[in-house]
Amino acid sequence: MLTWTPARHGVADTAEDVLAAARLVREPACVVRVGGALGIGVGGHLSTSGGLPVVGVLPELYPEWLGDRGFAAAHGSRFPYVAGEMANGISSVEMVVALAGHGLLGFYGAGGQEHPRVRDAVRDIARRVGARGNWGVNLLHGPPAAEAALADVLIAERVPCVSVSAFVALTPAVVRCAVSGLREGAGGRVVRARRVIAKVSRVEVAERFLSPAPPEILRSLRDGGVLTAEEVELAGRIPVADDVTVEADSGGHTDNQSLVATLPAVLAARDGARRRFGYREPVRIGAAGGLGTPEAVAAAFALGAAYVLTGSVNQAAVESGLSADAKEMLARADIGDVAMAPSADMFEQGARVQVLRRGTLFATRATQLGALYRTCASLEDLPASRREKLESEVFRMSLDEVWEHVRAFWLRRDPAQLDRAEHDPRHRMALVFRWYLGSSSRWAVAGDTGRRGDYQMWCGPAMGAFNRWVAGGFMSAPQDRSVVQIALNLLEGAAMVTRTNQVRACGLNLPEAPVPPRRLAL
Repeated sequence: MLTWTPARHGVADTAEDVLAAARLVREPACVVRVGGALGIGVGGHLSTSGGLPVVGVLPELYPEWLGDRGFAAAHGSRFPYVAGEMANGISSVEMVVALAGHGLLGFYGAGGQEHPRVRDAVRDIARRVGARGNWGVNLLHGPPAAEAALADVLIAERVPCVSVSAFVALTPAVVRCAVSGLREGAGGRVVRARRVIAKVSRVEVAERFLSPAPPEILRSLRDGGVLTAEEVELAGRIPVADDVTVEADSGGHTDNQSLVATLPAVLAARDGARRRFGYREPVRIGAAGGLGTPEAVAAAFALGAAYVLTGSVNQAAVESGLSADAKEMLARADIGDVAMAPSADMFEQGARVQVLRRGTLFATRATQLGALYRTCASLEDLPASRREKLESEVFRMSLDEVWEHVRAFWLRRDPAQLDRAEHDPRHRMALVFRWYLGSSSRWAVAGDTGRRGDYQMWCGPAMGAFNRWVAGGFMSAPQDRSVVQIALNLLEGAAMVTRTNQVRACGLNLPEAPVPPRRLAL
């Protein structure tokens, strides 16, 4: 019989002592029988006689060991944790640099930004981070010309990792990022020039990233001189993505999927793809959406996630590119203070984003624009009363003035949009409406308090859950929330929750008690 003999500590047998002992995750623990009851012992030593009978042995558990340790090895990071990209530079240079310096993986939010600005940000990050490869940049779905131009920047600047998001199908820009620079290494292994993480919310979309790049896109890029014949051949041996993040009920682009339903389905699709294509290494599957507390993070790992990705909770961090005014609004949000609204970048397709509802009229006004787009054929078709209301309350200028702003933007970004608008009045209306949807996020970033009622802040229920968790503690105020403290507290707490559940599985009844955030050594 296996027995345990205490060393420094005795046996914890009261509910409070057992909980405290269970949270000493960096030390091995034993669940032991003491008379007719169960207790927990930390440290000590095991033998076959002379001690207390052992019911279960729990090895030490470090936050670094949660999920798939291969994720950290592949990305040069210490923890199985990603701070996801948030567009318009909300995931800022400062945020990415802080994360990389503490063994965490972060992505710069390139969406909605001019490409010269993205190039400058990338060079700044590369200079400050140095040889560490645990950082990357977002490639957000958009017009083909914009995608292609950003892919040019990411490839030319040798960005080590690219996070592709809001895609429902593969595009040439995504394939280029995945395939450009492929080479054959020792033993026939395919070596990538940059890693690709895909963020998806549906199984059928995940399957596209779990498969090799489509031959028709590869041929087109090869025939256009963008890819070499060797790169095209090697692309057939590997999936498009190294990692796939299953995005559930998140802020920003989301289908409001259930993580507990979708993650296991994507894991099964991953295993099927590996058998079908004969990959040498499996694609790692991560989890995102709703992860604002240690319990939620622990649940994601328990589902089989290789890593976790957080988004909403990082917007109120000191390193976030959001204004102080917007951060204060987010810090007051509760779990239900969110709503769905039309997306600026996929407005005409009917895509939606999840945003903060409390303190801003954006969701209501954006939804009204979406309804007008569905029922009207052009700006001239708008009822006079609705047009007057839009100009006075939403746009605060005439629609003709809005169009001048729209023209100036698309002349720089993608003149083809203006050519289409000249022949398609409904597309012209969409571009005008998208001006409000796009500007609303920039007003929040800039802290334009005159436009506070129109702030668009991508936000899921995780923001409210996080605020409840940190209430009254050292991270209750935005100015005290560092992105690294948020990450380490979520991971440390998840390890404690995991250990507590292991103790429960051995038969001990433990009280329900949240893991309070605390200042962790950096």
